[in-house]
Amino acid sequence: MRTLEKEVVEGRTRIFFLGGAVALLEGEQDVKLVRWPAEFEKREKYHELGVLRLLVVEGGAQAPICTDIREDWIRAPITHSDLIARMQALRAKTVDHCSPRVDRGGIIHYGAQSAAVSPTEADLLELLTLNFGVLVPRETLRDRLSIQPGAASRNALDLHIMRIRRRIAPLGLVIQTAWGRGYVLTVENNDMARASNQ
Repeated sequence: MRTLEKEVVEGRTRIFFLGGAVALLEGEQDVKLVRWPAEFEKREKYHELGVLRLLVVEGGAQAPICTDIREDWIRAPITHSDLIARMQALRAKTVDHCSPRVDRGGIIHYGAQSAAVSPTEADLLELLTLNFGVLVPRETLRDRLSIQPGAASRNALDLHIMRIRRRIAPLGLVIQTAWGRGYVLTVENNDMARASNQ
């Protein structure tokens, strides 16, 4: 059984097996390996960037609590096959939790699903998807709406949000209302999200 150790050399992650065999993975891998607790700052940086990360718990260190779906941990040393399996599992569980996007044709994509929206709705959804999970002020959305001719009446934004909610519901997405402040595009994952979608 080959076990792994890890070191970082000039931006590349060198995975070496006790017993001599060496494999070199590019620094631009989609799942980042982070030594825990030695690389605490790197973990925080990757968390802020939304990068997939696998924490390699060293020695007798206590394993961290991973509340982010983009993060998991393993204890060193680990076999190569177990490392690959954990990386694949991390990728698989985050497929459905990627950020939605709107293409030029006015189609919103989320995971393996998509839905067509009107050009005006696509403009509004573009702002919401770029700020996925973050509050977008009502004024910002209203300004985007006023670019469309004849679309800036007082209740027009509410009407478009209602229509967008109907179109994105089959994708598992919701728009939550922050009364008097704005809207948040997020994943439908709890009763509160479902209630705000109505």
